[in-house]
Amino acid sequence: MAKAKTKSQIIAQVAEDAEISKKEAVAALESLVTQAYKGAKDGFTIPGLGKIVKQRRKARMGRNPQTGEAIKIPAKTVLKFRIAKAAKDAIL
Repeated sequence: MAKAKTKSQIIAQVAEDAEISKKEAVAALESLVTQAYKGAKDGFTIPGLGKIVKQRRKARMGRNPQTGEAIKIPAKTVLKFRIAKAAKDAIL
């Protein structure tokens, strides 16, 4: 399995593909990340890749794996990334 690309490799590839400077590619990538953080509470979509959605988990009963004792897991809000069908089809 190949290693995941580093941030600098991704920036270099974006700059090359879009024929822009690396500085402009960094700004574009940072803008996308900032928009994703701000828009996550309402659902943020990256067309062709997927979307970030906020989901509420209910409180539930779990089990401590060391002792086997039943414990109460509190309700909480989590972020999930739902991959787009186009991305699934391209990758799988």
